[in-house]
Amino acid sequence: MPEAAGRERPAARRVTPDVIVIGGGFAGLSAATALAEQGARVLVLEARPALGGRASAFTDPATGERVDNGQHVLIGGYHETFRFLRRLGVERDVHLQPNLTVDIVDRQGVASRLTCPAVPAPLHLLAGALRWSAIGWRDRVALLRIPRGPAAPGDGQRTVREWLARHGQTPRLVELLWEPLAVAALNQSIDEAAGAMFAAVLAGMFTSDRRDSALGLPRKALDELYAEPARGYVERAGGEVRTSAPARVRAADGPGAVRVRDGLLRAKVVVCATAWHALPDVFEDPPAALMPVLEAASATEASPIVTVNLWFDRPVSTGAFVGLPGRAMQWVFDKHLLFGETSTHLSLVSSGARALVGRENADLTTLALEELRAALPQARDAGLTRAVVVREKRATFSVAPGQPPRPPTRTGVPGLLLAGDWIDTGLPATIEGAVVSGHAAAAAALEIIRS
Repeated sequence: MPEAAGRERPAARRVTPDVIVIGGGFAGLSAATALAEQGARVLVLEARPALGGRASAFTDPATGERVDNGQHVLIGGYHETFRFLRRLGVERDVHLQPNLTVDIVDRQGVASRLTCPAVPAPLHLLAGALRWSAIGWRDRVALLRIPRGPAAPGDGQRTVREWLARHGQTPRLVELLWEPLAVAALNQSIDEAAGAMFAAVLAGMFTSDRRDSALGLPRKALDELYAEPARGYVERAGGEVRTSAPARVRAADGPGAVRVRDGLLRAKVVVCATAWHALPDVFEDPPAALMPVLEAASATEASPIVTVNLWFDRPVSTGAFVGLPGRAMQWVFDKHLLFGETSTHLSLVSSGARALVGRENADLTTLALEELRAALPQARDAGLTRAVVVREKRATFSVAPGQPPRPPTRTGVPGLLLAGDWIDTGLPATIEGAVVSGHAAAAAALEIIRS
């Protein structure tokens, strides 16, 4: 059982680190384990009582079940993420589809399934769409127009909806396929998010490898999937992980110096892997070279996610997840992969939930229940036994045109590197973006400590 579930951990031995990593989410832990893999001594400092950052979990006191702070879906094309999970030995704890399969219930309540057959990629996506009963021939022809390469000049100034219209996508395709995918990947309305970011998502999925387009769901709560295994990896390599350990960096203390409650720590390299909105609070009296980054972080807008967890008196779903296009709650996930076939726990997710995040829990529960029962007939007679609403008000940074520039890994401050999904990886605010940034920071740190 992980620390977040209540187990007391013995006090870790103090180490003299080569690298201090500030932040214990996907970015920080991927950086720390990549460094440990190469023999570096690492100290991880996490301000919260538990690891995980914006991808964590808690124990529901009524049911005893582990509840993620938001449902996270992995894509087979998350190459760096799966590299990280393989390093930890937990790749098997992600259920990855053998073929891309998505169940959809449209606004009229008509259910359909998009299934990609066993033909070479990326033709399997086209073949699946040609057999998809939810769309017509005009929609199928429009699919041929969607680009599968990098974003074109100007796509960063177009919204996703404008980008889709430019490539001849039909209203039916936008509603049933592209909008749910874009909102899930970018956590922002297609009328706000930049088309270039969605083009990057599609380029990572539509490759010659069939696995890249498959969807994966964790079989464990998020902290059990990666956070606690990463702690163990770092500690076995001779490093240290501290929670409830807020860190501050002051220019006056010199390069590689980090202040914590019990004194001043020093290392050859500091990797700051906090969320973008927390970055300015880490630095006291920051040097002039860092001010443009901190100002950009402060000016970057956030986009929320709302998750409504519902428990019933009987199982009400037969699939791992179902898309609910055209609704406030865009996806419903059945937690049977996590808790077994008798699980009655469903998570309904609203990404880009600016219109919902301020509503009362009771209103959100009613809305989720109404939309679920309208879409899944087997839920209509089931009794609701519990509801838990989770809000992540700053779940991701905005990818709308006109947002401040995202910084690189290296800074103008000697020995200071940045990691986190906000770092300029070319990807939106995804787990993959966070891990890509973590691995890039680890590679840069190794160059410094070996020079």
